[in-house]
Amino acid sequence: MTLFCFYVIIRMINLTAVIQLITQLRGYFYLNPLLSLSLAITIFSFVGIPPLVGFFAKQMILSAALDNGYIFLSLVAIITSVIGAVYYLNVIKEIFFYYPEHEINPILNESDSTFKSKILNKENVLIRSVLLKGRNVFISSPFSITISIITNIIVLFIFINKEWLSMGAILAQTLFSN
Repeated sequence: MTLFCFYVIIRMINLTAVIQLITQLRGYFYLNPLLSLSLAITIFSFVGIPPLVGFFAKQMILSAALDNGYIFLSLVAIITSVIGAVYYLNVIKEIFFYYPEHEINPILNESDSTFKSKILNKENVLIRSVLLKGRNVFISSPFSITISIITNIIVLFIFINKEWLSMGAILAQTLFSN
C-alpha cells in the first residue's frame, strides 16, 4: 500500500507540477477525481478503516502482540496509529474539501482545441506527427490499469477477505517453516 500511495503521488506530480507541500494537493479532486479517489482509498486503508486491507493488517498484528503478552507495545502501536491518522486525514481534507488554487488552462477546456505534436526519437528525428485534442489528455494506459487494479484489490478485500487471509497464512507458513 505504501508503494501504491507513492505511485499515485508520482502520477499526480507528473500530471501537474512538483508537489513539495501537502497544501499543493489542495483541490486536486476537481482536477482528477479518479486518481484522487484511488489515493483516498489507499489513505483510508493506511488509517485502518474497518472494511479495508489496512484494518485487517493492524488487527492481525495487534492480536498477535496481545496473544504474546506485549500489552505496552500494543498500546504504543494504537497511539501512533491514531497520531498517524490525523496526518493522513489532513491530506484527505486538502484534496477533497478545498477548491484548487490553480486552474486548468482555458485553452484545454475548449472542446474544439487541437494541438500539433511530434514524436521524436533520441536523435531528435521526427517519427510521427500527432494531433492531440485538449479534452483528451489523460493518464497513460499502464498507469491507469495499475492504479485501478491495486485500488480494486484494496476495496475488494471487503468481500473476499477470508481468501486473502488464507493465502497470506499459507504464504507465511511456507516462507517461515523449518
